[in-house]
Parts: sequence; C-alpha cells; structure tokens
Amino acid sequence: MSASLEFVEYIKELFGFSLGTLKEGKFFGGFAFKSGSKQFAMIMDNTLYFCVNDRTRPKYEALGMEPFSYATKKRRVNVKKYYSVSADLFEDNEKLIEWAKEAIESAYNA
Repeated sequence: MSASLEFVEYIKELFGFSLGTLKEGKFFGGFAFKSGSKQFAMIMDNTLYFCVNDRTRPKYEALGMEPFSYATKKRRVNVKKYYSVSADLFEDNEKLIEWAKEAIESAYNA
C-alpha cells in the first residue's frame, strides 16, 4: 500500500490553507494528515480516506464509499474509522473542504 507523491501533492493543493496548519507524513506505506494531534485523513494506494464516526459514517455508506481495508493471511480487515472519499468531491473544492472539516471533527469526537 503506497501513495504516489503526485497524488499526495494534489490533495495538499486541494486542501490549501482552508484547514489551518496541518501536519503530514508517511504512514504505513501511505500518507497521513493531522490537524493538531489527531489524524483525520490518509492516503493509501492513491485513495483518500477521511476519518468518520457513528454520526458521519452513514453519509459515506449511502454514497457507496467504502471503509479502508487490508488483507491479512487469514482474512480481510475493514477499518471502519476511515472511509474512502469519492473522486467527485475533488471537483468541488468547497464540498471537499467541508467534508475534511467534518473529518477533523470526527477525529476529535470518535
């Protein structure tokens, strides 16, 4: 699971300065974004995932977005704390920022 630097830079450009000061760095072969002390987003295999909680998860599921998952030797593990972000949101920066802010809130209220 990796993230191309081009995709990471693209997402950073979309976030701009709208989310305040972000910390960023490598994360298990992918890339993580933090606001303050909480990770709210990650990129794995060139897919952006936002942090969700019980209140926000249904919105992602209703739009067909899926939880982050990985395979072990025995089974596939779904990580229901992070859901994929539809590429459609990349074309509406205001909406992407709105969802990112909601992900930050979810990270602090998970």
